[in-house]
Amino acid sequence: MDISGSNVLLTGATGGIGSALAARLTAQGSRLTVTGRREEAVKAIADTCNARTVVADLAVRSDVVRLAETCAEADILVANAALPASGDLLDYTEEQLDRALDVNLRAPVLLSRLLAAQMVPRGRGHIVLVGSISGKAATKSTSLYNATKFGLRGFALALRQELRGTGVGVSLVQPGFVRDAGMFAATGAATPNGIRTVTPGQVADGVVRAVRRDRCEVNVAPLELRLLSAIAGQFPGFAERVQARADVDGPVRQIVEAQRSRR
Repeated sequence: MDISGSNVLLTGATGGIGSALAARLTAQGSRLTVTGRREEAVKAIADTCNARTVVADLAVRSDVVRLAETCAEADILVANAALPASGDLLDYTEEQLDRALDVNLRAPVLLSRLLAAQMVPRGRGHIVLVGSISGKAATKSTSLYNATKFGLRGFALALRQELRGTGVGVSLVQPGFVRDAGMFAATGAATPNGIRTVTPGQVADGVVRAVRRDRCEVNVAPLELRLLSAIAGQFPGFAERVQARADVDGPVRQIVEAQRSRR
């Protein structure tokens, strides 16, 4: 699908990956709408790329419906918004669980449902769900985040099959560890075992490639991480033993502590 001239709705526009996506989609000639829950931050992004803004909190179910109604003309949905949701499950309150599940999984599912209902009669459209390599391999102290990203991956792959032949494509873009954005950038924690990182710009490139080529799954990660996640997905018991021997606790603890201080 050609991005130029298309109406694009981008969620999670105020983060590092989101701002890179906004810039790239604008450069591709899209008519962009950006959304987030903090009005000032959303408007700041919109001003840099001449985009329309819709303020919405994806943890508020009525906001998700309102967003879909406001952007019913969207040709392309890029569902990028997500919460980090790192830490042991027992450390979360029920309210925090609900918010993570709503933002990371329920909101993109519902937006896909509501916007696909508008796209299918037109015979054209594309839905891009931005997941994570954490949707292929489980790691310690990320059970909630893994749950949302595993769920998003299953949803994306099945929805693509459901919409086959309608003119509406579905793609899943899964970044690995991203530098200059997200919790590793915020905390300064090293990636486990020194695994290489990717940039927000590379993630944006992956989204553009997914739309243009109607790709099923785009993994934006260095070769070693793609191989490790593929092995972990097939042999989770083996991956568990490897992780138990590896030095992953230090970086995870740094991220968890930083995230806990922000809750």
